Formats: sequence, C-alpha cells, structure tokens
Amino acid sequence: MIWLFHISGVIGIYFGNQDWFITKSPLNLTVSLLIFIWLFPLKTKKQWSLFAIFFFIGMFSEWLGVNYGILFGDYNYGRNLGPKFDGVPFLIGTYWALLTFITAEVSKKIGFSKRLKIVVAAALMVGLDFLMEKNAPVFDFWEFKGAVPIDNYLAWFGIGLLLQTILHKARTKGNKAIAIHLYFAQLLFFAFFYLFPLH
Repeated sequence: MIWLFHISGVIGIYFGNQDWFITKSPLNLTVSLLIFIWLFPLKTKKQWSLFAIFFFIGMFSEWLGVNYGILFGDYNYGRNLGPKFDGVPFLIGTYWALLTFITAEVSKKIGFSKRLKIVVAAALMVGLDFLMEKNAPVFDFWEFKGAVPIDNYLAWFGIGLLLQTILHKARTKGNKAIAIHLYFAQLLFFAFFYLFPLH
C-alpha cells in the first residue's frame, strides 16, 4: 500500500493530473502515518511519549521558523499539508516524529558505531528534506522567500541529531522493514521530482 500510493502519485502527477493528486497529499501522508502507527508499531507508553516529544519539538521549531524566521529561514506553509496551528501544519509535527523513528531503524541496518548511526539517521532526515525543497512550492507545501538558505539544512541536521540522540538513549525498537519501505518510498518519490521537476 505504501508503494502503491507513492507510485500512483508519481504517475498521476507527472502525466497531467497534478492538481488532483497534489491536493490529496494530506490523505497520502495520513495513510502512511496510520501504517506507521499500526505496523511499526507504536504500542508502548514509552513509544507514544517519544512520539509526542518529537511532535512538539518539531511543531515548536517550525513555529519559530514560520513566525520569526528562526532556525530554517524565512518561509511559509501552503494549503496542501492540511490543517495548521498558527501557520504550521499538524502533519509536519507528526512527520518530524515519524521520520525520527524510521530513519533510526534504517541507520541500524548499517554496521557503524552507535554514535555514527545517530549521525547517519540525522543525515537521512536532511537528505529527504533536500529532495523535497525543489518542488515544495509547486506542490504548495511551503515556500521560502528567496533561495533555500543553508541554515535550513543545518537546522534540520541539528534538530535531527537532538531527536535521534533522545531516541537512542530511550532504547526503543521498531519494525525495520516498515521503516525501510516508508523512508525509501518517500525518498524515491521526491527524488523523481527532483530529477524531473514540475513547472
């Protein structure tokens, strides 16, 4: 289902049904979130507490960015990420949490030290954001006033390191297969539009 939604999105958007598919982004993101909650799964108080912590850190960071230009630069969110709190879509907060969990599991597949796995997981978060930035304005996700500043990527990496460190110290585990599918389906979706951008 994860791949069906993302591949259908690529085909539909690229071959002329851009408006219909892009406006369904909140549905696609919500389905991926529900799959994550169900199959990762989030089933313990510790996991739900961590998810909540990551959600609030993500929302607060984005709130600072949107309202004060702190951390990420000067940008605003569009209409295609669903309901917002003071300019920040709730889905963005949930995806800070989701990405923290799944990139941590993906990094565990790599035979590095624990500290390096934290760095790799944070880098995976930044990598996905980098690919998204090119078409985010076309998708009406968000748009920077001018070029995307290097501060955006530095902030993503710094916050990613913080969240990954918290998760690592909590010593919680999840379904690596689901994490890999969720991460790489999104990675390939945005990589496709990075290489073949919309106009």
